[in-house]
Amino acid sequence: MGRRQRNKQGDPAPLEETLKRKSSEENNVKSKRAKKAKQPKKAQKQKDEETIVKNKIEDESWDNVETLLDVEDETEDIDEYEDLEDNDEYVIKKTSFNFGSDEENEEEEEELEIEKEARELDEKQKEDEKLADEELKLNIAETEKMVLTSGQEIEKDSMMAPDLTLIQQRIQDVVKILNNFREMRDPEMSRADYMERLKKDLCQYYGYNDYLLSKFLDLFPINEAIEFFEANEVPRPIVIRANTLKTRRRDLAQALINRGVNLEPIGKWSKVGLQIFDSPVPIGATPEYLAGHYMLQAASSFLPVMALAPQENERILDMCSAPGGKTSYISALIKNTGCVFANDANKDRIKAVIANIHRLGIKNAVVCNYDGREFPNVIGGFDRVLLDAPCSGTGVIAKDPSVKVNKSEQDFQMVTQIQKELLLSAIDSVDANSKTGGYIVYSTCSITVEEDEEVVNYALRKRPNVKLVPTGLDFGKEGFTSFRGKNFNPSLKLTRRYYPHTHNMDGFYVSKFKKFSNKIPKVNKNEEDEKENEENETKVVEDEVTFDDEEDAKIIKAEEEKRLKRKGIKPSSNNNNKKKNNKNNKNNKNNKKWGKRNIKEK
Repeated sequence: MGRRQRNKQGDPAPLEETLKRKSSEENNVKSKRAKKAKQPKKAQKQKDEETIVKNKIEDESWDNVETLLDVEDETEDIDEYEDLEDNDEYVIKKTSFNFGSDEENEEEEEELEIEKEARELDEKQKEDEKLADEELKLNIAETEKMVLTSGQEIEKDSMMAPDLTLIQQRIQDVVKILNNFREMRDPEMSRADYMERLKKDLCQYYGYNDYLLSKFLDLFPINEAIEFFEANEVPRPIVIRANTLKTRRRDLAQALINRGVNLEPIGKWSKVGLQIFDSPVPIGATPEYLAGHYMLQAASSFLPVMALAPQENERILDMCSAPGGKTSYISALIKNTGCVFANDANKDRIKAVIANIHRLGIKNAVVCNYDGREFPNVIGGFDRVLLDAPCSGTGVIAKDPSVKVNKSEQDFQMVTQIQKELLLSAIDSVDANSKTGGYIVYSTCSITVEEDEEVVNYALRKRPNVKLVPTGLDFGKEGFTSFRGKNFNPSLKLTRRYYPHTHNMDGFYVSKFKKFSNKIPKVNKNEEDEKENEENETKVVEDEVTFDDEEDAKIIKAEEEKRLKRKGIKPSSNNNNKKKNNKNNKNNKNNKKWGKRNIKEK
């Protein structure tokens, strides 16, 4: 047999194999398509693309096989048949390479099913989490109730160390309930029960006594009170005041920046204040400080001096001047003219005043040590008086945390009594006929109404010759005109309040009076007594109280006669003896004088 015949007999074998494979592949494709209908769209698209590629490969392979058969019929040369054998082998290899095995396709299908199951599990898990969150929110919004701890549990907690995180969370829960009391409260509990629990937790968390905490809760709403407590736990920023007698604020700031101090102006309301953020050197020991270029002074103590607005060549009294920050500021504003009397009742604190006056280059100050209540008798006729009165210190708790525990109701009663007396003496020390002055500024570093509005209202009633005027300060909250059932003078809205949580400075109160007459108008005593009984105020003994001298003289004379009669002495003879004794005393004094003169002449 020739080569051609052998090739023709050998050809059908590979063609049959390819036909079988094609039929098997078509069956596989059909089965895959049936499975694809159940699979997700993404996986179905991927498999459709794979089948399209495989079909293209199959069509190309069959085209190659048909071309080879046509070549066998037409060609007769041996070289062509040899090439054809090589091509047959290539076609077989190509078809076997292009069509994958059934095992590989099954493995791919198994992997896709696993991925599908994993994806379904992830989706179910996400849906469950969303439903759980929604149910939790609904439960919190609809069924949240604050259950107070029992008395036994409170006793156990007091015996053990307090858990501050638990107390803080309980405070937040109670505040939420009180803000939305109708919907979130427990029907079995009243607002008083929640407030009692809140007070105990606040006292334990922030360290206040019950009396002082209740005062602050009366003064502020609950949310603002907590902001106030938090602000007292943080120290106020360090502030310095440039001494304009020796330097300017710009030059001082540049000198401190060169030393590595991080600072900025305190605000638009002050032209001499600088706020210190960070310093590599102690601010109270720099060469600029020792040279008197600035004074360490709280921002709140700028306010009463700015409200006083002193003018040049005035006589000014700083009734409670220690440690000298306000006195030096007054002297700087009036450019070392006029005269400033720096008074303080404490001798030890006077030393600090003298030291600061010398360091800052003040030349117009007179330092004195008197009780402020004596000042109208010591010296008067001032153009302006500044009274930064001693107080409870409820505005400077960040500096002195001992105020939280030390202050009681008796302390407040004593302090307010002293403040009232000092304010009346300050008013009496001012000359109403001053051409440029006649002003009194009363300020405290306290925020309680008893030390601020009540004292000012008392002064307005006792001294009708003064009135309140605007302080001239652009910021700050207005003073109270009514508080917890007490009504004050409507002009008290001209006073200003400052809080640490709103103005980032110590708590402060500033008021300004204008004296328009040196005569004190008489006030009906009955009206005064009624007002004092209503407000439960203690009476102050004042200099303007007068008596009927004629009636007193008659009563005294009658009592004296009774006393003499009991001793057996006639009142008339006693009067004659007194007259003789007076004449003898005068003669003796004259004789002594003449004797001294004779000695000098000799």
